[in-house]
Amino acid sequence: MKLTNEQAAGKIMVALDYPDAAAAERLIADLQGIPCYMKVGMQLFYAAGPAFVESLKKRGYYVFLDVKMHDIPNTVKGGANSVTKLGVDMFNIHAAGGGAMLEAALEGVDAAMTGSGLKRPAVIAVTHLTSTSQLMLNEQIGIEGTVEAAVLRYAQLTKAAGLDGVVASPSEVEAIKAACGAAFQTVTPGIRPKGADVNDQSRIMTPSEALKQGTDYMVIGRPITAAPQPRAALESIIEELTSYE
Repeated sequence: MKLTNEQAAGKIMVALDYPDAAAAERLIADLQGIPCYMKVGMQLFYAAGPAFVESLKKRGYYVFLDVKMHDIPNTVKGGANSVTKLGVDMFNIHAAGGGAMLEAALEGVDAAMTGSGLKRPAVIAVTHLTSTSQLMLNEQIGIEGTVEAAVLRYAQLTKAAGLDGVVASPSEVEAIKAACGAAFQTVTPGIRPKGADVNDQSRIMTPSEALKQGTDYMVIGRPITAAPQPRAALESIIEELTSYE
């Protein structure tokens, strides 16, 4: 089924990887009216704080808070409680923290939701970063086997803990969906339109290739934010997605 412009835009998470709120606001103004997700990562969140996230929500944006929590279960529980109260639509934690930590995050969400009237955020886990190569996985991180096998192991752990999905490269989406079910969400960085620089990513695909794999959301940063005309770059990606059959 072909996507409408709105559906295609809703699959795109624009990575607001900026050093301060002013820089992010310039991009947001340029993209005004396009119903995409806004992804707030560590750099911007540490600089602009919770107030910036709250301002995005007040303006009607969907927000993915990409802070990759990884700590002891009780600390992650508290962190999940705090970000849920910000009204974010999605946030993530590291699957490498283990099952107890993953479950603690959900406990934090549930406690924040009690009597709040807030919409429950999707809670997803990072499997392995898209900058992780086979060599890095085996020789530096110390995990044997293929990257795909390691990703699947973390995806299944995440599903067993009751979370909503995972962050993984687009090349692993089909295997994750097969193992964890079609409703288990996949958020995929490493999306590069044809001709774009690879930068520091190791496992990448074009937007239409990622859509073909069945991904739910695509995180796209520099191909939009570093483009001479960011709005035109985003519109081109939307056009690519709506043209896919």
